[in-house]
Amino acid sequence: MKEEITRVALERFMQDGIRSISIKKLVTPLGISTKTFYKYFKNKKDLLEECLRLMYGHYYHELEAILKGNENSAVTLLRLFRNSFAKDYGVNHDFFHDLNYYYPELQNAALRSEQNNFAKKILPIIESGIAEGYFKNDTDPAISLAGIGVLYTSITRSDSYQHLGVSPQVLFNNLIEVYIRGMCTPKGIKKIETNL
Repeated sequence: MKEEITRVALERFMQDGIRSISIKKLVTPLGISTKTFYKYFKNKKDLLEECLRLMYGHYYHELEAILKGNENSAVTLLRLFRNSFAKDYGVNHDFFHDLNYYYPELQNAALRSEQNNFAKKILPIIESGIAEGYFKNDTDPAISLAGIGVLYTSITRSDSYQHLGVSPQVLFNNLIEVYIRGMCTPKGIKKIETNL
């Protein structure tokens, strides 16, 4: 039952935002009482923590599926971040707004927890890209990944660029895509242009 509540809650939160979904609104479609809910979760924050584990677990499985695609490293790296961005912005914006505004410590903890898992998968992509000549020899994999992460966070979790009045997609194209292309050799850029 705990897994079912978590799965349904994540769907509802992503569809309608976190703030607008009360425990009562959540349990009614499940056909359970609030007493049953509190048997598994202390409160909404506790439920949201489980939802984030589930969500980032799904993201990790999608990452693994992209890695199995046998594309070159430049294309793979850009595809990974495009996929993440599409996931983040394919969700009702209220979900991430509510998460970052009302529960920033949960989001930060979830990201820290998953960061090492994702880095263990992404750093070898950058390393092999250097070895294969898709990324420049002077590229430092850890620094590059950290830089992409900072840019990604500035687009998805802050209002740093709000004054520019452009969409998040325009920001992604001008920050993340330009950054990754800047890591590339002409060979890497050509692969990106012919495969994406």
